[in-house]
Amino acid sequence: MQIIEKTRNTKETEISLKFNPKGCGKYNISTGFNFLNHMLEQFTYHGNFDLELNAKSLDGDSHHIIEDIAITLGKAFIESLEDKKGIKRYSSIILPMDEALILCAIDISGRAYSKVDINLEDEKTSDFETVLLPHFYNSFAQNALITLHIKKLDGFDTHHIIECSFKAFARALKAAIEIDPDKQNDVPSTKGVL
Repeated sequence: MQIIEKTRNTKETEISLKFNPKGCGKYNISTGFNFLNHMLEQFTYHGNFDLELNAKSLDGDSHHIIEDIAITLGKAFIESLEDKKGIKRYSSIILPMDEALILCAIDISGRAYSKVDINLEDEKTSDFETVLLPHFYNSFAQNALITLHIKKLDGFDTHHIIECSFKAFARALKAAIEIDPDKQNDVPSTKGVL
């Protein structure tokens, strides 16, 4: 595994990041959105990743900045795994946060798919449009080439539900990239490639 630096500059956003999949939970994150900063801090800390992220919106559209952050982060994540030898590949977790309960299951498969089953009654929490939550996860999964399922099992507080999902996502990713001591030199597939 390796540290990856990536940029994504469009007419809508400017993104630069540095991602370490085997860090110690350190972060320096600036997205222009307080709630998104908070969620990505949770992601970094609970995944035991290191993340430096500077994201600037050029058009003021939160849809574009959230999508481009997820695209760039997803690409950095998969590139950081190099040939994926030795990783466990699969993981799942049911994570509680107060009344919220989230299931997250991951397959680092080389095949992009995401299903986010989280119904939120509030259209916004803080400065975050809740409709963008599935879009963030889908954009990450498409670019990281992972299969991702996130499902709300319980909860009513929008902030708690979203934060719980980011923590579960981080911890599931962390578990999926752990090295299997019995198969350190194997790609975890009968095909020999992911």
